[in-house]
Amino acid sequence: MFLDQSELTVKQFLAEYWQKKPLLIRQAFPDFEPELKADDIAGLACDELAESRLVTGSFPAHDWALRYGPFDEQDFKNLPATDWTLLVQDVEKHYPPLQNLVNEFSFIPRWRIDDLMVSVAGPGGSVGPHTDQYDVFLLQAEGRRCWQISHSYDHELVQDCELNVLSRFVAEQEWVLEPGDMLYLPPGVAHHGLALDQCMTWSIGMRAPSTADLLQSLGEWLAGVKAEGKRYGDPELKAATLTGEVDASAISRFRDLVRECSNDEQLFAEFLGGFLSRYRLALEPAPPGRLYDSAELQAALRQGHVLRHNPWTRLLWLETAAGAQLFAAGANYPCSRQIAATICEPLRLERLDADLSTAESDLLCALLNDGHLYLES
Repeated sequence: MFLDQSELTVKQFLAEYWQKKPLLIRQAFPDFEPELKADDIAGLACDELAESRLVTGSFPAHDWALRYGPFDEQDFKNLPATDWTLLVQDVEKHYPPLQNLVNEFSFIPRWRIDDLMVSVAGPGGSVGPHTDQYDVFLLQAEGRRCWQISHSYDHELVQDCELNVLSRFVAEQEWVLEPGDMLYLPPGVAHHGLALDQCMTWSIGMRAPSTADLLQSLGEWLAGVKAEGKRYGDPELKAATLTGEVDASAISRFRDLVRECSNDEQLFAEFLGGFLSRYRLALEPAPPGRLYDSAELQAALRQGHVLRHNPWTRLLWLETAAGAQLFAAGANYPCSRQIAATICEPLRLERLDADLSTAESDLLCALLNDGHLYLES
């Protein structure tokens, strides 16, 4: 694990740094050689299924311009010599072998990990000084990038700009990262990354839903599952003296109504499992070209095939009184705790053999046929 290079234990990292302060780890990945090169990322940015952006401009000139992909070869031929950045999201899903890199961060719950974003930049390339509302690990893959950070800064953003760039930024600390070096940043730390030469940075970002995300999704879910939930009521209403006023007692009743949405722990857990397994899901998992039954699945496992996650799905599970609920891209599958834990852990899933119970076999077939898992020879 990369933390071994810093002589930090996972426990120390989580206690001293996680969501508290930045950490620079020199040679977190010694002799790092990226599996994908800049040309590969440019090719991926030409795919209509890939989420990609091209940013030009510099700080403090604030001459920013933003374009969205898919791009074509001519777009890259027309790039200036300096001050450009290409960003591509979900690279580990488009190229599943990079899941092995993401697994280096498995001490963080898998449902918290969002994606691997790759940034390719020419000399001077940047997206401007900004803040993120989530944790991020910035791994230098090729070339050199200077990272500047600040804890105290002016929050004003550049006006009439598609990017959330800080108008003013004064660095408190800075480092130059080379291939294999990694910088961890907690939420809310202003940072500015500047390419010193043509370089590539790999960002492993976390998912952090906001209160607005939760409440919006909870309202939609309640409307579909609970017929909109309870209605406002005031059986002990007192005669109004100021008829236009929403008084303190009414406000309190509304607050109680919102709070009651989460009072049923099991029901709220069911909502949360579905919400988290769909949150920021880039693509819907597609069912396979053929359907499996239990006998076919067991035969395939006996022949040495292994089950793997569809990289575009999100798998997580919650404990229930009856066992567990497994969630996959919003779908809910009741099952045992043991099989839920096995399915959500890639290495344990790969080691599954054909010695399955009927319930386990049926569950795995359902996940296969719904496109959340696939068989690999």
